[in-house]
Amino acid sequence: MATRFERKLVVAAKIEATYGTDAAPTGAANAMLMTDVALTPMAGSEESRALLLPYLGNQGVILTGDHTILEGSIEIAGSGTAGDAPEYGPMLRACGLQEVIDAGVSVTYAPVSTAFEAITIHYNLDGVRHIMLGARGNVSFELTPQRIPRYRFRLLGLSGTITDQPLPAVTHSGFVKPVVVNKANTSLSFAGVSPPIERLSFDLGHQVEPRLLINYEGIEIVDRQASGSVTVQAGTLAEKNWFAMAQDRTRGVLALEHGKTAGNIVGVVGPQVEVGRPTQGATQGIANYTLPLMLIPDAGNDELGIIIK
Repeated sequence: MATRFERKLVVAAKIEATYGTDAAPTGAANAMLMTDVALTPMAGSEESRALLLPYLGNQGVILTGDHTILEGSIEIAGSGTAGDAPEYGPMLRACGLQEVIDAGVSVTYAPVSTAFEAITIHYNLDGVRHIMLGARGNVSFELTPQRIPRYRFRLLGLSGTITDQPLPAVTHSGFVKPVVVNKANTSLSFAGVSPPIERLSFDLGHQVEPRLLINYEGIEIVDRQASGSVTVQAGTLAEKNWFAMAQDRTRGVLALEHGKTAGNIVGVVGPQVEVGRPTQGATQGIANYTLPLMLIPDAGNDELGIIIK
């Protein structure tokens, strides 16, 4: 019996030209640099025949609704050159984000509500390759001081073949080394103030459904409810009254920028952000507030923008 090691993993992802058709990603051109990866190779449900027989016993089941789920994280960093798309761009595009390139300046990822792109994923764990077709999903991410920020992806795909395949050679040179979240590298303003921040998170909030019908099978993004959370140091009400902002349903602009060197700057903008019910706590003996965030579209498909420059 062969021994396979969980740390010997290659995940390659490529945008599909035709939905559900293998885009044939390669390790050399399309490998993702990931952490905390988990694969559910045979997600779905079970159908019992429930036969009535003259004896008792387990009748077994029929497996239905087969699809594959991939979860994993990618470090939040730039592309190395302002205006170039990052290597992980296809993963964001598969999460309902449109890639817009301003040559030499920046690349922006903004939500869409139609014409969702999809990717093919080749997942090779030390010699056994799983293929996911038509994969789409959701992305969330968190920034915590003194830690590396990471996107967290959850992608659903149609189940392709599972075969013995040697690990491909990979190239990760396009991935840029991240910088940790701290005062020197990270700045945030929200609703006109820039308080000390203990934690910030976002979730694009996609509802993703396997649609397995007669004459059609696909993975569909059917809704989006973008949200987030921020934990701020609690100042005086004169400095910022978060309770009044929540009670009055006042919206504010949120602007985050992480990184200081061109080619390795990632920004997040929310033009219309509402605060939910604040909760009070403390860290290191200092009072804080945790604010639920609701990211609201302004003109439409603009509740959250990721800007890489």
